[in-house]
Amino acid sequence: MALPELMAFIAIIILRGLTKCPSLSDCWSANLGNPQIIATMSQNHFKDIMRHLRFDDRDTRSERTKTDKFAAISAVWSSFVTNCITSYNSGRHITTGEKFFLSKTRCCFLQYVATKPDKFGIKFWVACDLKSKYICNVLPYLCKDPSRPSGERLSENVVLRLMEPILDKRKNGTTDNFFTLMSLAQPLLRWKTTILGTVNKIRWEIPQSSRQRNCNEFTTQVFSTTGAILTVYAPKWKKKVYVLSSMHSVVQTESTTKRKPNTITLYNATKCGVDMMDQMSAQEHGAGQSLCSIT
Repeated sequence: MALPELMAFIAIIILRGLTKCPSLSDCWSANLGNPQIIATMSQNHFKDIMRHLRFDDRDTRSERTKTDKFAAISAVWSSFVTNCITSYNSGRHITTGEKFFLSKTRCCFLQYVATKPDKFGIKFWVACDLKSKYICNVLPYLCKDPSRPSGERLSENVVLRLMEPILDKRKNGTTDNFFTLMSLAQPLLRWKTTILGTVNKIRWEIPQSSRQRNCNEFTTQVFSTTGAILTVYAPKWKKKVYVLSSMHSVVQTESTTKRKPNTITLYNATKCGVDMMDQMSAQEHGAGQSLCSIT
């Protein structure tokens, strides 16, 4: 296959996502088909390429998968991630989270999540620019990682790897309660990077005095930790929200009825980066299916 033919194949995948065709055959149908797709390549030829296209040497794949579970596409994947990192200057706030990508391919790191609409897929850890929803860095979740240092938590390892390209650039990483650890604040501050995120209330680092069950509505408690501030806010009776911030030196509350602290307000404003990216990519569901079938 010549390079122009490969570029035409990729262009059809992108167009398919943009036009939101319900199925692959609809792209070439008389009523729903896209004239540009029809003029570019026949449906049978597209399926033939999709069936046989590979991004590595299958004869050596079994040997390489012993040290690289992502060997089937790791060369192209590494190039894609490198281009994502080098081709865009992100804003002040970076949101980290997970992306569940629909797939039923046979691999050792395929995930089953009963609560998801599409229960089988591959999980990715993603860092997105808040404003543009651009992917600043992304890592596939390949289950047990032998390269992870002994004693280092998975969430801590993921955050440090995702934030590595933007360290020392005065950025802030907004995380959810899976990723947020008090032990992350100090190492990131040494690289002029702050963290803002919710903390799971069962973490052992949470001060015992903040675990009191009875709490008045709209009250705020503030605890200073090494390099960060822990805000405990009660939006409802007997309900608490824990937010860790290393970018705030002082916690101030709004002069409203809810008296919401500024750490909570900023977290609510910056937490949606990955979720919005997930919604945008869901609109390209058809294109994603084509890419998954290739790998």
